[in-house]
Amino acid sequence: MTQLHDYRQQFPALANKNYFNYGGQGPMSQVVMNAIAETQAYIQKMGPFGYEVKNWLETEKVALRLAIASELNVSEDTVTITEDVTVGCNIAMWGLDWQAGDHMLLSDCEHSGVVAIAQEISHRFGVEVTTFPLMSSLNDKDPVAVIREYLRPKTRLVVLSHVLWNTGQLLPLDKITEVCHSNQSLLLVDAAQSVGMLPLDLQASGVDFYAFTGHKWLCGPEGVGGLYVKKETKDNLRPTFIGWRSIITDSQDKPIGWHPDGQRYEVATSNYPLYSGLKKAIAFHQEWGTAEERYQQICINAEYLWRRLSGLPDVKCLRTKPPESGLVSFQVGDNKPQTVVRLVEFLESQGSFVRVIVNPCCVRPCVHYFTSESEMDRLVELIKEWSME
Repeated sequence: MTQLHDYRQQFPALANKNYFNYGGQGPMSQVVMNAIAETQAYIQKMGPFGYEVKNWLETEKVALRLAIASELNVSEDTVTITEDVTVGCNIAMWGLDWQAGDHMLLSDCEHSGVVAIAQEISHRFGVEVTTFPLMSSLNDKDPVAVIREYLRPKTRLVVLSHVLWNTGQLLPLDKITEVCHSNQSLLLVDAAQSVGMLPLDLQASGVDFYAFTGHKWLCGPEGVGGLYVKKETKDNLRPTFIGWRSIITDSQDKPIGWHPDGQRYEVATSNYPLYSGLKKAIAFHQEWGTAEERYQQICINAEYLWRRLSGLPDVKCLRTKPPESGLVSFQVGDNKPQTVVRLVEFLESQGSFVRVIVNPCCVRPCVHYFTSESEMDRLVELIKEWSME
C-alpha cells in the first residue's frame, strides 16, 4: 500500500480543506484529471471523427467495461455504461412491461429522483407504488423482515439502496434478494453509496439491477456511471432509451436487433474522455489495495469518527453502534433545520466540508479509506467550538 501522505498528495482538493463529502462527489486525483485531458487532446489531434479514433474509442469502452466488471465481480457483458445512477434506475424501471394493477415497492429512504420515476410510472400505467419503513430499522430491526412484511403477490419490483444515503445503513443484499425472488419480485438497487466503498460480488448476490455512478466513492469524473443487469433478467428488460449504440444494423444501416450485451441499453455519443478518467480512477484505487482492504480502512475511519462524535455532549449519532459504511450521520443541538444548516455553513467556512440531510434532519460527514485522523480530529474540534458559542 502507498503511504497515506503520499497518496493524499495526488488529490489537489485535499491540499487546502478537510473533505467529508464523498457521498456527494469524490474529488478526482491528478492522474484522473490527466487521463481526461490527455484523451481529449489525443481525440482532437487525430481528428474527432475518423476510423482511427473510432477504433481507439471502441477499445476504451471495452477497457472501461472490464474495469467496472472487476469492481463488481461480474462479467463485462452485463455492464451498461451510463451517465449516472438516475439514468441506470430509469433504464431498469421504465424497461419493464408494466400492467395496470402491478405493484412497486420502495423504501422510505430512497432519493427523490428515484421516487419521481416511480410516481410517473404509476401515473402512466396504473401501477400502485407504496413504501416500507426502512429508516426505522437502522439500529434494532431486521430490514429483511420488514421487506417481507410489505411484499404483495403483485409486487413486480422492489427498489432500495445498498447503503442508505441519509443514515449510512448497510443492507444485507443477498438476503434481501432471496426474499424478493421467493415472491417472484425483481430487485433494483440504487448503488450510489456502495460502488467504490464496498467489496462487491453482484453475481453471487443474485441482484437483478444495480445502478451506480463513478463520481462519488470511486472519485472519478461526474457524468459517467453504469448499470448491471443480471443475464437471466435481461430478456425481461426492454430498452427505453434507444440509439445507434443500442442496435445491430444490416448492410443498409437498418436496425435489425439489439446488441446481446449491456450495450443494448446505451444510446449514442458520450463524453468519451470521461471513460478514460473513470478507468484510471478505478485503477488508482486498486493500486492502494484490494476492495476488501479499502472497505476495512473505511470502517476503521468511520468508527474513529463515530466514537469522537459520540463523545461530544451536544451531538447524537444516528447509529448506536459503529457504522458499517463511510457515512457517519449525526444530529446536533436542538436539531432544527436552521441549526443544522448554520453548523454546516460554519464548518465549510473553516475548511471542513460536510452535507445537510433533510430526512432525517442531520449532518452527514463521509470518510474514505484515505481520510486522515487529523482531518477527523479537526472536524470534531470545530463542532465542539461551534457548540460552545
